[in-house]
Amino acid sequence: MTRERVLTLGPNDLRPRKGRATAPINDSLMAALQTAKLSGVSDYVIEWGGRKVGSIKTGFNAAVKRAGIAHCTRHDLRRTAGRFMAEAGVPIEEIAEYLGHSNPDITRATYARFSPQHLRKAAGALEIRPVVSVRQTKEHTPL
Repeated sequence: MTRERVLTLGPNDLRPRKGRATAPINDSLMAALQTAKLSGVSDYVIEWGGRKVGSIKTGFNAAVKRAGIAHCTRHDLRRTAGRFMAEAGVPIEEIAEYLGHSNPDITRATYARFSPQHLRKAAGALEIRPVVSVRQTKEHTPL
């Protein structure tokens, strides 16, 4: 993967107390960014009327309102991404790194239940014996 296909957010981008997050840009996002650049009227990736957007939060909230969505935050998108990754079977450690979590235990506590393998071992422990085919007969056998 080339460096151009990686999104790097430094501590100042995420608030001073947060760490650094690095995430690969997938093909869908890359296509959307290229389309935005071609249709843009300035050099900014995110613009409004040819000017730099001063606050992503304000712009996002305005878009949510225009879309008629009752409640949606940027963090809802982050949680949805984590859930989609867990449902796709992505290892918790990779999800943690992608989301910029410094401790995978936090990620595990939040997203593990969405993993297709979550509780699979526990369900397997309840198997008493191999499943056998039960054949129905017309005659009734007394117990």
